[in-house]
Amino acid sequence: MDKYVVGMGDMKISREPQSEVITYALGSCIGLAVYDPKAQVGGIIHYMLPESKLNPEKSKKNPFMFADTGVPLLFKKLYNLGASNKSIVIKAAGGANLLDPSDRFNIGKRNYMVLRKLLWKNRLMISNESVGGSAHRTLKIDMSTGQAFLKLPGQGFAEF
Repeated sequence: MDKYVVGMGDMKISREPQSEVITYALGSCIGLAVYDPKAQVGGIIHYMLPESKLNPEKSKKNPFMFADTGVPLLFKKLYNLGASNKSIVIKAAGGANLLDPSDRFNIGKRNYMVLRKLLWKNRLMISNESVGGSAHRTLKIDMSTGQAFLKLPGQGFAEF
């Protein structure tokens, strides 16, 4: 089985049935897994920050680093491969508070809020999520079934 690893500020798409798309170390970052069972195409974005206006130069170099530039680009690429709003399944993980005990910057919460606004504006719903708290997560999609799996510290992968 081919494995497509999504790094921080990265995105990968696959339509190969014998593959999986996986991202590790989702702390305050958000991993968004999108799969269309009809088109049999899916992908994951691992974005780090909510808004590109925080650093427009970095956004131009790497739009996947930010929710407001990366998430629309993920959907655009999936639509170009035949995905449709009517059949896509969306799952989100991350948005934890790991390095900010005083909750001063609220990066995880802000990452999640921007995602919700983007999806709401486009009339899209998250079917399952594991967001917030203080644990990092790993998220993957098995492209042969479209099933997403989530792993929390000290646990194995569970259907998500």
